[in-house]
Amino acid sequence: MKQASRSVQNVKNSLKFKAHPKSGILSVKVGVKKYQIPIEARMISGDGYMFLSFPACSELFTIEDKTLKAMEANEDASAAFDELNPSRRKGKRRGSNVEMPPALVEALKNLPSGFKLGYGLDGAPKLVKARRRAGRKAASG
Repeated sequence: MKQASRSVQNVKNSLKFKAHPKSGILSVKVGVKKYQIPIEARMISGDGYMFLSFPACSELFTIEDKTLKAMEANEDASAAFDELNPSRRKGKRRGSNVEMPPALVEALKNLPSGFKLGYGLDGAPKLVKARRRAGRKAASG
């Protein structure tokens, strides 16, 4: 007699509490350091299948003495937020406007058309032909 088909969600719900909880089975690598994640997971494995169940959670950890420690719910996490929150300004830093001396501006105006200022292997300045780039329409057509 053939069993009725089961949905994936039905099988997951059925196996969730039949699997034995294990701790220390997860690790994360940050740079060159490897940290054990202190989360308990339930796992069953068989021929060609594996069931993993993690408690639904998000956790904020502190790194102390090469171990991860979950922060308490009532602990101040302002420093963690400042360190981890991606800021829009962080990646787009603009340099301050630098004023060129008037003598340098005049010298650059005297460069011939189609040339730019370059440097040789010995560090001496020299004239270099400027690269002519094709327009977008000419390049794609």
